[in-house]
Amino acid sequence: MTEWEKCQKGYLYDANHDKKIIESRLKCADLCYEFNNIKPSDINTQRELLNKILGKIKGEIVITAPFYCDYGFNIEVGENFYTNHNCTILDAAKVTFGKNVFIGPNCVITTSGHALDKEGRGSGLEFAYPITVKDDVWIGANVTIMPGITIESGTVIGAGSVVTKDIPSGVVAVGNPCKVIRQITEEDKNKYKKFDE
Repeated sequence: MTEWEKCQKGYLYDANHDKKIIESRLKCADLCYEFNNIKPSDINTQRELLNKILGKIKGEIVITAPFYCDYGFNIEVGENFYTNHNCTILDAAKVTFGKNVFIGPNCVITTSGHALDKEGRGSGLEFAYPITVKDDVWIGANVTIMPGITIESGTVIGAGSVVTKDIPSGVVAVGNPCKVIRQITEEDKNKYKKFDE
């Protein structure tokens, strides 16, 4: 079994000495560098590069530079996907976003982690577990989502949270570690002022 196959099956693997893994990361790093240095007004070139970086794009999306990911081809985004500045996705395992997912600035979505024992960690062993963010999720600024997490549809993750466990649908969840604080209700539709002519 190759190191990449081990990675995709959730085993510890060596990400530091496998030629194919290193080449894939460097290719993606170059594409992200190119994307991050395009004029913000050059939307066509941005789209072309995002189609080279990401594994699957459904519909129109917006990713605001700078944006970083490890491999890119392991990321799938649904229509109306949006990230603000400085989003980092460590996609050694699959990362799947549904439609209408909004991500605030300075967020980290990481499928990757290192061995807990010092010998394994020192030798470069890593693991990767997939992350799924379903439809209509809003992830606030400075959120970190840890490996193996699923966030269900219609949920809001509050700014500064560290998501270490799965989060159910239709809730507001906040904190470190992130915990559900309440359901989202019909009353939330009237939370903010609306302009009426």
